Amino acid sequence: MCGIVAYVGERECAGILVDGLRKLEYRGYDSAGLALHTGRGVEIVRAVGKLVNLDNALAKTPLAGKTGIGHTRWATHGRPNEVNAHPHVAGKVAVVHNGIIENHGILRQELEAKKIRFSSDTDTEIVAHLIQEAMSEGAPSLEEAVRKALRRVKGAYAIAVVSGDAPDDIIVAKDSSPLVLGVGKGEMLAASDIPALLEHTREVIFLEDGEMALLRKTGPVISKIDGTPVTRAAKHIEWSASQAEKGGYKHFMLKEILEQPRAIEDTVRGRINVSEADVVPEEIGVTPALAKSITRVYFVACGTSAHAAMAGRYWVEQLARLPATVEIGSEVRYREPVFSPTDLVVAVSQSGETADTLAAVKAAKAQGAHVLAVANVLDSALPRAADGALYTHAGPEIGVASTKCFTTQLAALLMLAVYLGRRRGTLSQAEGHRVLGGLLKAAHDMRDVLEQKDKIQHIAKKYSRSRDMLFLGRGTGFPIALEGALKLKEISYIHAEGYAAGEMKHGPIALIDEEMPVVVLCPKDAHYEKTVSNLEEVRAREGIVIAVCTKGDTEIPRLVTPSISQIPVAGSRSQRQPFAISEPDVIEIPEVEPEVLPLLTVVPLQLLSYYIADFKGTDVDQPRNLAKTVTVE
Repeated sequence: MCGIVAYVGERECAGILVDGLRKLEYRGYDSAGLALHTGRGVEIVRAVGKLVNLDNALAKTPLAGKTGIGHTRWATHGRPNEVNAHPHVAGKVAVVHNGIIENHGILRQELEAKKIRFSSDTDTEIVAHLIQEAMSEGAPSLEEAVRKALRRVKGAYAIAVVSGDAPDDIIVAKDSSPLVLGVGKGEMLAASDIPALLEHTREVIFLEDGEMALLRKTGPVISKIDGTPVTRAAKHIEWSASQAEKGGYKHFMLKEILEQPRAIEDTVRGRINVSEADVVPEEIGVTPALAKSITRVYFVACGTSAHAAMAGRYWVEQLARLPATVEIGSEVRYREPVFSPTDLVVAVSQSGETADTLAAVKAAKAQGAHVLAVANVLDSALPRAADGALYTHAGPEIGVASTKCFTTQLAALLMLAVYLGRRRGTLSQAEGHRVLGGLLKAAHDMRDVLEQKDKIQHIAKKYSRSRDMLFLGRGTGFPIALEGALKLKEISYIHAEGYAAGEMKHGPIALIDEEMPVVVLCPKDAHYEKTVSNLEEVRAREGIVIAVCTKGDTEIPRLVTPSISQIPVAGSRSQRQPFAISEPDVIEIPEVEPEVLPLLTVVPLQLLSYYIADFKGTDVDQPRNLAKTVTVE
């Protein structure tokens, strides 16, 4: 949620800050602003809406300076308007903040009792006043004033602070909200996420919870909030700046869908020992001894990552013969879950910063469970909190609706299941060779599916005015049905639901009529005949079927093909328009090993959702009300 950028160095920084904010747009925001030390003190410019409005505001009121902070806000406390936009100012101090100050009500009352006046409804302004109060009371430096203020704050935060009295200093600090430092040549940067830094440096330092840093152009001075010094070397990020650019595509989401074969190749590269039909132990984040001692695998995730975890559960049960469960992070953190030292808790998060998943991990560790983080972002909060890390190598994902991060999570979890099975003796070398061979071939097979994007675009156009849609699947097709429905909801705003196909007769079948498109995942696997029966039940009720099936299947096209289909539009039934169909709405995938099917069946659903949203004209990369990384409750 929200985005922070900061710069101190030798260059004029207003443009650098705005460009950094643009790289963080995917996180979601409703207003933006900058605070620069201009030589006359700290001056701010803010605007509601997209960054183009901030550009226009800066054109009217230019800011010049070499020390500054910037912010994109996603409203939590206070309406999205210019008054509540960041930065917030108190005296000579300006602050930007991500997170939620939980005791803001009590602090506000205390400050108002001292005749301090507030100009906004935000919790962030309280931080600015606390820092200014500490300076007025004689704090020897901006750093010490921030330190004193943060000792009074409870909640989640990442902040950046500048002051008119410290033209060459920026103070940053974090607790339960991401913040990364960028170490340049004669300059320092900070941001909520790596893409904002890549154009300027690939040497980064991740702040830990309860830490702060004084940023000067000569480098950072890191310490804990209590003043204890911290020494931490920078890490080199392999992503290039161009990986985070659209590269000529209309949307980041389309680019990222098409990048998936490369991302899968990067995720499995160097981790599979082909001759031994095994996964390299050093690459998996779980020691062989631990793998043998596990009695349960407990997946924790949110959103799209939870769907990947559901597939992981199927694989762990099948290949490693271990009891497995999947829990939503927000449910775990507010229950009283029971963990044991023989549990392997697998926390799945593309950003590695998801607040609910992180809280669940802390609860698991407190009870002695071993935690493995599956994440895309190097040294993000989850890998740092976990006992081991299994990184996906999707590269930067900018579109809010996750695509390549999801499929690389699937690849990583399938490798984990194979690894556990081989260690525990439940998966033979021959079976390991079969499954891993299918995974190594998945990128090639995925390219085959992507070649059908024009056909999928044609199908999407027919259903772009639908009001509702169902997605059905069995086995590992069930979490893919859930994921397909989520993608459609996220970016097209069409109501969509995913169901286990066997559950259709337990309620969803009542929704099916001649206006209801139903996406059925029916590849040739162990569930094929049962899924075909569900498809026929949809057709018997005049439902419109879009099928994903195995190449060469002649039965599915025969069942799907209607002579005439009524294509729904918004409005009453009288507005329906007849549409003659020349060929069935069937999308084919190559015949692959059954364990690899989710990596392929999800691709048509991603493309279908993308093209429907594009035809509707929605904001594909930044859908309304959504943020890329959910770092607050």
